[in-house]
Amino acid sequence: MLQKVSICGVNTAGLPLLTPKEQTELMVKLKAGDSAARDKFIIGNMRLVLSLVKRFWSKNANADDVFQAGCVGLIKAIDNFDLSVGVKFSTYAVPMILGEIKRFIRDGNSLRVSRSIRDTAYRILKVREELEEKEDGVTYDRIAEQMHIAVSEVAYALDAISDPVSLYDPVYNKAGDTLLLMDQICDEKNNDEVWTEKVALYEAMQKLDEREKSILYLRYFEGKTQTEISGQVGISQAQVSRLEKNALKRIKAEIG
Repeated sequence: MLQKVSICGVNTAGLPLLTPKEQTELMVKLKAGDSAARDKFIIGNMRLVLSLVKRFWSKNANADDVFQAGCVGLIKAIDNFDLSVGVKFSTYAVPMILGEIKRFIRDGNSLRVSRSIRDTAYRILKVREELEEKEDGVTYDRIAEQMHIAVSEVAYALDAISDPVSLYDPVYNKAGDTLLLMDQICDEKNNDEVWTEKVALYEAMQKLDEREKSILYLRYFEGKTQTEISGQVGISQAQVSRLEKNALKRIKAEIG
């Protein structure tokens, strides 16, 4: 695949390269309905598709099929591109081309879901729809209760028929800027409030003596028991327990 020069009957070594000016002129014409300009624009951007296809050489996918998927993404990008947005076409097109290629590879390697699980999932969907006509906020627990099955079975069946989504799938906002799905996901473990709490905890621990800090570290970071700590620190288990309680009480008082 790596040495392949002709893909889908296209000699990739002879693909043309458009200048920015030619790109803009052709885009204006094709948006006005010029089919010849559209064809020339597509061919002129196949090098972009090829450069992205090369990232997937190791995926054991057929080069022709991957290239075709990339070209589908290219055409979708052309059809949806808005000249008034003010961004380069390649900036807009790359995520869409990658998304189409990854979707093709993902679908081609998807796991088969058994008939029984699919049937269960479709019954769950029907029950959920019926419940939603009468109730608000239908939960997995409510569906499981109605169907007399385990909640885990409801979750498993629905998850089995859901389409996997790549974090690198492109999404677009009203301004036309290209964003990835991963850009829309927040990290609740590293927000400002968590960082503030971590700083407060660190400052509170600095006010403990070395033995207290050592006991808390062994207890909560290494997961040791009080008996194990007593043997390591050289004091009784009762002393470890008392020092741990006092240290936690002081930390709570410091943090407030």
